[in-house]
Amino acid sequence: MYIKFFFLACENTDSSHMLEKKILCSFIQAGLIEFSLSSVSFFNVLADLHPDVSAAETSANYQHQSPGPSYRKEQYFSKGQNRAERGRGRGVRQNVSQEMPKYVTASTFAQARAAEINAMLKAVTQKSSNSLVFQTLPRHMRRRAMSHNIKRLPRRLREIARKEAEKAVHQKKEHSKNKCRKARRRHINLVVEFNRRQKKNIWLETHIWHAKRFHMVKKWGYCLGDRPTTKSYRACYRAMTKHCLLQIFCSGFYSMIDLLFVSFMCICFSPGPTFAAVACLSGRLQGSLVLYRADRYPEDLLGPITFIWKPKHVSGITSETRQLWIWTHPSLKQDILTELKTVFQCSEPVETCSPEPIVTLLQEEKPTDVAMIVGKKRKREDNEGEKAVTVKKIIGDGTRVPLQSYCWTSQTTGVVISDLTMEILRYRLIGPLSHCVLTEALKTASIQTMADAETELNNWWVENCKNSERVSLHQCQGAIFELLQGISSPSEIAAGTILGLTVGDPRVNLPKKRSKAMPNPEKYQDNEKVRQLLLEGVPVECAHSFIWDQTICKNVTENKIPEQDLNHMRGELLVPGSQLDLGPCESKIPILLVQQPGKVAGEDRPGWGSGWDIYVPKGWGMAFWIPFVYRGARVGGLQEGLKHSEYKRTPHVPNDFPDCPAGIQFAKELENILLEKFKRRPPAKRPNYVKLGTLAPFLCPWGQLTRDWEVRNKAQEESVITSSADSKSCATERQVPCEPKPGQIIEDSQGDMVEEMTQIQNLCKEDGAATSSDFFVLRNRKLLKQLSARCRPSCGKGQRVCSASKLGQKEMTEDALLPILKCHPRVLVWVSLSLLRKGSPELHAMICIPTQEDLLQLSKDQLFCGPQEPKHSDIFKHKILKLKERKKRGNNGKALESGASDALEAKTVEEPKELILGLWPDSLPDLTSHCSRILLGFVTQGDFSLAAGCGEALGFVNLTGLLHMLSSQPADKKGLVLLRTPASLQYRFARLSIEV
Repeated sequence: MYIKFFFLACENTDSSHMLEKKILCSFIQAGLIEFSLSSVSFFNVLADLHPDVSAAETSANYQHQSPGPSYRKEQYFSKGQNRAERGRGRGVRQNVSQEMPKYVTASTFAQARAAEINAMLKAVTQKSSNSLVFQTLPRHMRRRAMSHNIKRLPRRLREIARKEAEKAVHQKKEHSKNKCRKARRRHINLVVEFNRRQKKNIWLETHIWHAKRFHMVKKWGYCLGDRPTTKSYRACYRAMTKHCLLQIFCSGFYSMIDLLFVSFMCICFSPGPTFAAVACLSGRLQGSLVLYRADRYPEDLLGPITFIWKPKHVSGITSETRQLWIWTHPSLKQDILTELKTVFQCSEPVETCSPEPIVTLLQEEKPTDVAMIVGKKRKREDNEGEKAVTVKKIIGDGTRVPLQSYCWTSQTTGVVISDLTMEILRYRLIGPLSHCVLTEALKTASIQTMADAETELNNWWVENCKNSERVSLHQCQGAIFELLQGISSPSEIAAGTILGLTVGDPRVNLPKKRSKAMPNPEKYQDNEKVRQLLLEGVPVECAHSFIWDQTICKNVTENKIPEQDLNHMRGELLVPGSQLDLGPCESKIPILLVQQPGKVAGEDRPGWGSGWDIYVPKGWGMAFWIPFVYRGARVGGLQEGLKHSEYKRTPHVPNDFPDCPAGIQFAKELENILLEKFKRRPPAKRPNYVKLGTLAPFLCPWGQLTRDWEVRNKAQEESVITSSADSKSCATERQVPCEPKPGQIIEDSQGDMVEEMTQIQNLCKEDGAATSSDFFVLRNRKLLKQLSARCRPSCGKGQRVCSASKLGQKEMTEDALLPILKCHPRVLVWVSLSLLRKGSPELHAMICIPTQEDLLQLSKDQLFCGPQEPKHSDIFKHKILKLKERKKRGNNGKALESGASDALEAKTVEEPKELILGLWPDSLPDLTSHCSRILLGFVTQGDFSLAAGCGEALGFVNLTGLLHMLSSQPADKKGLVLLRTPASLQYRFARLSIEV
């Protein structure tokens, strides 16, 4: 008590009692003396001992100081005391040991404590987060004005906020005078900003319309609409089946190559159909090809294309030069363009084909000054430090980049190759009523004999109207266009029919509100002209269009009436909502209509998905897009294009072309996307593909599949040869040699089959398909027809009973298979699969061969879905756990013995670098025999089909495995396979067919 009162009395003492204060402070800090918390003098004393720490700071942090000196606490207590007695009392020690310390160095003890308090205060005052001062306040104290007005903050935080505001990071950037919203929304500034955003990915002319309604993706150098934001999966299918679907995947981003032949040359990269097909050469029909590199068929695939020849005869005059348009997917463009330049020896760019900058119509009176001012505001510096000025261009018109060649010529062959990508737009209407949308949205151009004196608008059309032959041709094209309303479906017209046309401005014919174009019953009468059109098709003369002339297309693009002027004219109408009559000022646009056949292969749903392609000059994208939408056409994206090809059972570009460079690149990108998605999920929430027996869930290893079947076939071939050599000694009259000579006919039960196999062998020799180092897809139609006939069951539910001679259903022996397998050791075949029972196939599902027990059980029980794959063991799980333990030990810094560390390092070198739980490493075992059922191929497209009402899939199978499977299956079970999705153990029966 004396010490306590003495300490309280020391509040008013002089500083001369320094020694006593030091002693008191040391005892109080050691917890040996009780003191009053209401007194502040102790902290003043401590501040005198350590001037760096203030009394207020010391009092705020006294309760968290370190307990006692550096020696052990147990020296204050007797040995007999237990831990419970030691811990009694918080802040004041009641049981003090009789053995007191000999001395306490007060100055050293106080300095140590003061240093700790100073460090703690410094850590508290420093900010560790990136938030500002006003963001650290409680939510009930935050105000929006605090971000820019420091006086709104509490006084204790104003100084810190003032220092933050002085930093350069938080200073407000100086905005130029034209950065206000009104200036940013001006047309010229918008164009410059949009062009800047198109440096990496080109926008289509309908980009802004799609960006508001679609999920956009960046692919192949373009920004495209992937799928609508609304629920429209079934609605798009109904539009394709019953009305009309406007597909985005053909709206201009397909690459276009123009070839001009001074003297006609036949281009032939592969046997079969070529550019010189008789029906396509006249310009009447559109053709399609699969291109290969020169003299490399059937290897080195370039990709599929469609082409159109410019008509020979125009108004009775035969043109000496021929012009060819080639349309290809943008992922295939560079390879095809390089090969064309190599074949035709085109190496010199034509200077006259360099593009000219196009000036927009909404510029001010001095367009050059405006362009210079805009260029100065938009200057940017590249990596080299040079200033680059953004080139001004029309949105989505494909204006060329300066100093880049787009045209090449050949001095030896006289061929001129031009890259016309984005110069001609291409829309596709799919559905039975697509021609109704066309006829209501478009109207043929009126005959005009006088030109507008003020402008050069429609001068080309006035000159053509002076020619009576061309006027009669235009009237004939308009009559045929009107007859399209009398056709129930576009599939009734010949596939690839071309119709040239010149139409007026479609923006003039817009309805007051969105409506659905329906057929007119009056025009569906039994008309003789409609019959003649269906029988004879469109005449060759009517395939002519002025869209082939680049000068006319440029004139049409530059002289387009702006939307603003049209709206102003509509506002001045006496009767609001009435049709606008522009008279001679109405634009005349040349277009081209091309019929798309839809589903051609197979027997079910013929002509499904047929429609029309519309070729439009650049700059008129939105002018044609909106009228189609207002007439009831539903818009689809890339996913709808994929489903359209899936329902047609045709390969989709580039997904289903694994033997071309674009297909290989697409497969790698898809594997990376699926792998990253797999890694993002925890191991407990993702499938273990090692236990499921799935070797490649994210990629189809076609090369290894074909190699494994080649090794398997060689082993079987050797066994067949040895068995046949042993049986030659006891040959009978019914025996057939293994390799019959061409043309040999043997009159026995297997004679017809041997003759047919000999013909197939001759086809293989004609194709030149020798043993290759890599795989390729079989596209020979004659051989595919033979295989398609063998995949059909001779009898059974849902199958028509046909004679064996028509279907070619004969017993296939190993001797008959040898010629085909020698010609095609590593070949894939495109197949379609339809599930017999429930189930929905997925991407990369496995196609397997059923065993005899599976077929026997299916024949006994028709409700039998399929067998199950036994669960595999994860042989990599133990190795992955060991690797994780080693990483933990390395991170914790635990040292290992030298001998043990060397052994661990040797093991890590032998093991693969990266192991992922649930996935096989890069080195895969034998694909064919890894599971209980032999692997035949993989699925590239699969889902529940709304068209068939069951699960359907498309994919590739190995030709060797397919022939072995067909040879071992009974006649009524031909073409039955098993499907298993990557994340399931359940096999399901499916019917395999080859549609040609």
